[in-house]
Amino acid sequence: METISSIFIGLIAFIHFYIFVFESFFWETRGPKVFTKFSKDLFPKTKALAFNQGVYNLFLSAGLLWTFFIEDILWQQNISIFFLGCVIVAGIVGASIEKKILLVQTLPALIGLILIIYIRVVA
Repeated sequence: METISSIFIGLIAFIHFYIFVFESFFWETRGPKVFTKFSKDLFPKTKALAFNQGVYNLFLSAGLLWTFFIEDILWQQNISIFFLGCVIVAGIVGASIEKKILLVQTLPALIGLILIIYIRVVA
């Protein structure tokens, strides 16, 4: 179960690193293809905002990766719970703009959180 939890945390860290790269470097090229509801002229105007938002995703990714280097299990779980909770909240907020964010961002983080809580209760 711990291995599955680690796989989810790694996957979520990768997703948020990808989001960082997307929002920070490919916002004007890939953004209009992903967010089709928005006018194409909006992307150059919001480039700085997207870059800033991308950096926050980098922080989420880094926080989740940090948990792989924490030796104390309880401390590792606490930090994982915190960052997964942040991802869940960010996913719920993001879903107000694009519903598929619930599947891509929120659902994996929720599963990871449930796994960690299950491990904590059973162990």
